Amino acid sequence: MAKHYRWREAAGEGVQHLVLDRSPGQISAEGMIVAGGEAPFAARFRLLLDSRWRTRRLSVALLGKPEVLVLLADGKGGWTDAEGHDLPALEGVQDVDISATPFTNTLPLRRLRTAVGKSVDIDTAHVDLPSMTVKRDAQRYTRLEERSWRYESRDSDFTRDITVDEDGVVISYPGLFERV
Repeated sequence: MAKHYRWREAAGEGVQHLVLDRSPGQISAEGMIVAGGEAPFAARFRLLLDSRWRTRRLSVALLGKPEVLVLLADGKGGWTDAEGHDLPALEGVQDVDISATPFTNTLPLRRLRTAVGKSVDIDTAHVDLPSMTVKRDAQRYTRLEERSWRYESRDSDFTRDITVDEDGVVISYPGLFERV
């Protein structure tokens, strides 16, 4: 059974809608992002995960642009592009992080199952929107309480305490996104 989620930008007019569908052996997330601000854009994405919340396929496209970014993952840390070319810069990465949506924070939270008071360092395949560039990004998640996590960028001073629901889906990402 599919669940629907919506967020609004904390500062601005942006909104997004996500449909999360869990079936035996696979999880799919399909979203539409309408970003406000000084450089507004709209994008759609489809993310396929295995039953352990590991990324298997991501496709992202900006509305009005013909390009589609496709990343394929083997679930063990190997990545290729749509043509099958290896992406060695992402070797060992398990999760994607799409800059314009809080949903992708759910992936490591569900996959890691970290105890309260414990931290874990990960690297993600960070997809910047609207540039559609992909780079490896070092992050840290610390579980503060049952439904509260601290996100830290390990290569900058960016930190946020995020709140999630019983499914690990972000409710509040202060200063960036709030679920409606």
